[in-house]
Amino acid sequence: MENDAPREHDAATSPLPSDELAACYQEHCEPLRRFLTGVLKDGVLAQDIVQSVFVKFVEHGDEIHPARRKAWLFQVAYREALQWRRRQASGTRATRQAFWQRPRAAPERPDGAANRAEEVARVRNALQELPLRERQVVQLRIYQGMTFAQIAQELDAPLGTVLGRMRSALKRLRKILGEP
Repeated sequence: MENDAPREHDAATSPLPSDELAACYQEHCEPLRRFLTGVLKDGVLAQDIVQSVFVKFVEHGDEIHPARRKAWLFQVAYREALQWRRRQASGTRATRQAFWQRPRAAPERPDGAANRAEEVARVRNALQELPLRERQVVQLRIYQGMTFAQIAQELDAPLGTVLGRMRSALKRLRKILGEP
């Protein structure tokens, strides 16, 4: 995976020599990715976390004794993976709570179908007001049922960016639709 090597400007600002950074990356990138894929069960996410681990390594690599670098990289990778899983779990919990705390709908009255069709049209119009990037994420998530990791892969964007776009889109939709 030569294209995934640390970027030149990162290496230029690092206190470690760029050849040392590149050698460390070549040696540990693939084992870290495999380790994280096993922990997270998601290869795309694992690669994102490997990149963030090496960003931290660029920042702090000179503070780590060469004999401890491998252990340091794996510790940081594991902590990053756990942190991601905690964030994911809290989001899932919040979604589940919001779903179960919603009031149950009363049986639909005959005029309810017209109201519902009107509401659907209103939401579709609101979606069209979103910026394209946010609208893409919402459509892939809601209409195609893709996971955020799949969306990130489809759009060739980092997972955090996709999650941020979804969050922004939901805020905008609430504002457009006049919901609190």
